[in-house]
Amino acid sequence: MKLLNVGPAGQEKPAVLDDSNNIRSLDGICSVISADFLADDGLVKLQGLDLNTLPLVDSSVRIGAPLLKPGKIIAVGLNYGDHIKETGSQEQAEPLLFTKAVSALTGPYDDIERPKNSTEVDWEIELVIIIGKEAKYITEEQAEEHIAGFCTGIDMSERHFQKNRSGQWLKGKSADTFAPIGPHFVTLDEFKQYQSSQVTLDVNGERMQSSNTNKMLHPVKKLVSYINEFMSLQPGDLIFTGTPEGVGAGFVPQRFLKKGDQVVAEVEGLGEQRHQIIEYRL
Repeated sequence: MKLLNVGPAGQEKPAVLDDSNNIRSLDGICSVISADFLADDGLVKLQGLDLNTLPLVDSSVRIGAPLLKPGKIIAVGLNYGDHIKETGSQEQAEPLLFTKAVSALTGPYDDIERPKNSTEVDWEIELVIIIGKEAKYITEEQAEEHIAGFCTGIDMSERHFQKNRSGQWLKGKSADTFAPIGPHFVTLDEFKQYQSSQVTLDVNGERMQSSNTNKMLHPVKKLVSYINEFMSLQPGDLIFTGTPEGVGAGFVPQRFLKKGDQVVAEVEGLGEQRHQIIEYRL
């Protein structure tokens, strides 16, 4: 299934794409697509549903984040070799982990805000894992049993905050709108190609990032199992799996986002995001 949330921010309703990519309403059939939906076996309850009998949704409606109210957002740094090289970093023996604030979550077509006092706002296209079942000390072989599906995501970053403000990467990763995901939450049964998908990101029509998830140093199953060594995982948790080369900080001279810039990002099979960069809003 390709699940969505549609409607104004804070008033979203659940929806699904049919085989012709029409948006169909799930309102009254299930709750909004969220961590609670997954914890309540929401995917199981939708099995066997005849999508063509569901009401059509106006295509002009806002599409929100396809998974709302995640318990936590865990992200992986330096997970592609060429990205490590372009940033002058060192490859680590184990995955590098950090967090993003849940309040950074936003939809696939919403504006992205430059934070107050920001100077180095950067882009990072990523495959995002959606956890569907509680996990504690699972093996790599057990990982898929705990994955509900995947979506496209951008790990937006303020590099000066990240590297020069005396603290964890969290500071540069958690501004409002810095975790756009969507447009669709594609369930695992329809997205088995997660380790062989193209990932691309354009800024103002110029291709900046183009790679494939098969180049991950630490693949999806390993990441889920590894993260689970340090914390339990619950339904609706999100894992950003790292970005390939082509980020703004890797250019000489460096290139960062400014007001009015247009960002388009896609993970093959998971849908495309489109954003405009704006100044922060109070």
